[in-house]
Amino acid sequence: MMEIVLYPDPRLRAKNAPITSFDDELKQLARGMLDLMYETKGVGLAAPQVGVNRRMMVFNAEGDPEKPEFETILCNPRVVRKAKSKVSAEEGCLSFPGIYAQVERPEDIVILAQDVNGEEFELALDDWSARVFQHEFDHLEGVLFIDRFSPSDKMRLKPVLRGLEFDYKEKIAGS
Repeated sequence: MMEIVLYPDPRLRAKNAPITSFDDELKQLARGMLDLMYETKGVGLAAPQVGVNRRMMVFNAEGDPEKPEFETILCNPRVVRKAKSKVSAEEGCLSFPGIYAQVERPEDIVILAQDVNGEEFELALDDWSARVFQHEFDHLEGVLFIDRFSPSDKMRLKPVLRGLEFDYKEKIAGS
């Protein structure tokens, strides 16, 4: 069964291989990721967050399974243009339950990606959709949102992160 990988699992920092096979298995992975994203009240999910170190992400900036027209599945995405203007907003992450902090990101971006059939397309994103994409894209690059926190937020959240690290070690020791 697919589940969310929690910090500090090393798969969250691992190198992610390009998607080369656009088959039914990939489509099932994408559907499973979308279902898990909705189940956990997320708006985006990257493959490394379910323990699959491949360059794929799913998101629905509406976060609503009743609005499938907003579902986006991106394979091998790359950023081709970013706005110079940046905005700061609070972010959370399914791999970091209960942790929220301000993250500064470019306001809008243009990306190139492939869909689950391997067809390449360009997508312009702004505001919330751009933020969701950039958060998930960071996962594909092995960058975690805690890496983008201000020094004061890093200090404030240190005990919570230590708790996640302790829980992870306990889980590994018990398996």
